[in-house]
Amino acid sequence: MIIYGLKNCDTCRKAVKALPDAQLVDVRADGVSDDVMQRAFAQFGMALLNTRSTTWRGLDAGERDNDPLVLIAQHPTLMKRPLIDDAGTLHLGWTKEVQSALGV
Repeated sequence: MIIYGLKNCDTCRKAVKALPDAQLVDVRADGVSDDVMQRAFAQFGMALLNTRSTTWRGLDAGERDNDPLVLIAQHPTLMKRPLIDDAGTLHLGWTKEVQSALGV
């Protein structure tokens, strides 16, 4: 199981603590492969983009109109976190539904 997130994100830390066998991939330091991002965007659409982040609020209107995958590649903190890859099944966020699906 792979958790894509930020090592200093409280929500990602909770997910890592609850899933001790999972590997955390820091999206700021290591990035996310194009294949995973394409699959995630196909599954979650615009929900993959965290429009409540301070990074989003710092972008001008022109930048916000860019392709969401390009924006996330340029600003990894715009990705909603955590993105969890459980043997090919993707989960987004750390909601009760995600926790239940992962058996936490």
